[in-house]
Amino acid sequence: MSSLIEKFKNKKICLLGFGIENQALLDYLIKKKIECEIVVCDAYKETKDSVKKLNFKKTKISWCLGEDYDKNLNKFDIVSRIAGYPLFTREIKKAIKANIEITNPIKLFFELSPTKNIVGVTGTKGKGTTSGLIFKIIEATGKCVYWGGNIGIPVFSFFDKLKKDDWVVLELASFQLEDLNTSPHMAVITNLGREHLAPADPQNPNYHKTLKGYLNSKFNIIKFQKKNNFAIMNRKIKSQNLTSGRGKLNLGRGTKIYFDKENMETRLIGEHNQENIAAAKATAKAIGIRESLVRKVVKNYKGLEHRLEFCGEARGVKYYDDSFATTPESAITAIRSFSEPIIMMLGGSDKASNFKKLAKEVLSRVKFVILIDGVATKRIKKELLRVGYSSNNMTLVFSMKEVVKEASKKAQDGDIVLMSPACASFGIFKNYKERGDLFKKEVKKLRG
Repeated sequence: MSSLIEKFKNKKICLLGFGIENQALLDYLIKKKIECEIVVCDAYKETKDSVKKLNFKKTKISWCLGEDYDKNLNKFDIVSRIAGYPLFTREIKKAIKANIEITNPIKLFFELSPTKNIVGVTGTKGKGTTSGLIFKIIEATGKCVYWGGNIGIPVFSFFDKLKKDDWVVLELASFQLEDLNTSPHMAVITNLGREHLAPADPQNPNYHKTLKGYLNSKFNIIKFQKKNNFAIMNRKIKSQNLTSGRGKLNLGRGTKIYFDKENMETRLIGEHNQENIAAAKATAKAIGIRESLVRKVVKNYKGLEHRLEFCGEARGVKYYDDSFATTPESAITAIRSFSEPIIMMLGGSDKASNFKKLAKEVLSRVKFVILIDGVATKRIKKELLRVGYSSNNMTLVFSMKEVVKEASKKAQDGDIVLMSPACASFGIFKNYKERGDLFKKEVKKLRG
């Protein structure tokens, strides 16, 4: 607490972007009555109204909202940016040049946390499921453990509860890692692919300009590790030639542990989840948790919402919500998780993805495609037609109600209806959560 007071006392602080991470940080600073000047800078003028809904005590806060909200960042002592704000803007570069401290809530957490028992989990896919499983395993030992980060639980929402011997499991996205200068005691990398190489969300314009930049961000999770730390990585990463050659990535000094895949009894669907289980098992072993407990937790673990989530069965047809699948690669993984005939929903906003491999997978495994309107949807249809997928086996719809209606008409006893869009959701839906929730709502109607 004293180091936090020392860091912020009498400082002029900019909260750059008022996402949930900076909201929790503001709440924390106010609760601890730290004397400092706080300016909330956000692109949306409506931001100030949203504060009424938050549990903040009355305090003097300055606001800089709307156009030019991010100007003059070099006038502050500390700038805490949300992960959606890019590090490559002209204003942030000016602030860096002026030696202003540019940080973010995750970076502050690593700097100030009273416990160093932190497990950080990243990866192109699987980080949410894996971090949740690790959390459940540690919780089953009776230890006090918290789960947060990119899953939607901001770290400063539980910061004041933390004690020295507690454990923290964090799901970490590349944008939270890109300027990290401290690595967690235990770092897990589930897998690596191509992701975030183009802006997909107008409310989150951050992206990585190159694949190397994206990978460097991911590897910050192990780059600063010391000898007594652990780097737990998918063995496939070794064969991807990502850590050799001219642009060698820094693997840090932590003990390297590689995992493959398990064959444990689980409710989780798909071979990829056996890799996530293997990552959790390797982490548990490094902590010193017995395998019998791991198996018990794995057996009962239901997974996260919108990740191949079973929504129910109607007239012999099983429905799965995989709204979190926002890339072609994750949609391919979803298809390969089933042996039954599939009716699949695809489409949405564009992340500059390549749909060629997905089209081939659909051709070999999917009996009917429901395309939902979006910028990327036309490109998906074009690739499907190019590989010989019949136009008679696809239809275009404009709402989730139509998706489920069409799917129920086409599905037969024993089929799978899979909503795994391979695209971001912006356009018709606010985000992948709303898209998944609407799908489940419509499926529930089918079930009566």
